[in-house]
Amino acid sequence: MFSPAEMEAGRHLFAQACTFMLGVVKLDTLPDEGPVEVAFAGRSNVGKSTLLNALTNQKGLARASNTPGRTREINFFDLAGAMRLVDLPGYGYARASRKDVDAWTKLTRDFLRGRSVLRRTCILVDSRHGLKSSDIDVMALLDEAAVNYQIVLTKTDKIKPTALDALIVETQQKIQRRPAAHPFIRATSSETGFGIEVLRADLANLTEQ
Repeated sequence: MFSPAEMEAGRHLFAQACTFMLGVVKLDTLPDEGPVEVAFAGRSNVGKSTLLNALTNQKGLARASNTPGRTREINFFDLAGAMRLVDLPGYGYARASRKDVDAWTKLTRDFLRGRSVLRRTCILVDSRHGLKSSDIDVMALLDEAAVNYQIVLTKTDKIKPTALDALIVETQQKIQRRPAAHPFIRATSSETGFGIEVLRADLANLTEQ
């Protein structure tokens, strides 16, 4: 677990101003590489936007929606010049044409493969459902590209503590042999704030590396 100083570093970083930079639909319009980047990936409607809002204490930073597939761009947010948070299009389902879904998927894959300042990808997993085949596919891509990723369980307030404990153990078993997987799974609830400070400390550590 983190020391008090590390927890304070996480609180301090995410208490800074976080602002929307731009949304990207083509690789040639990506912003120039600068500070450390952390990407957030997950199945549609897993709670990426809500988690970003909770991490930054800004309810309106990222648009949350009950409509799967709302995020159709790679959205960049600047965190006080020290880190960029990157909200990726949801995968697995979207109310859009097959052509559009394929285009978002290719854009995301190309971004994950080729961004040298990308230090970690948080793969968000709905704690009510656990890892799905689409999550496994993204993990395989990141393993191949040697991009560090961390499983972040969302909506943990929706399940019982015993079920959460069992899910963490099950998920740990599924990632333990994967070369690019971060060993620690984080359980969070944007609704109650559970696990948010620990995740902040996790990500703040990346700025020191």
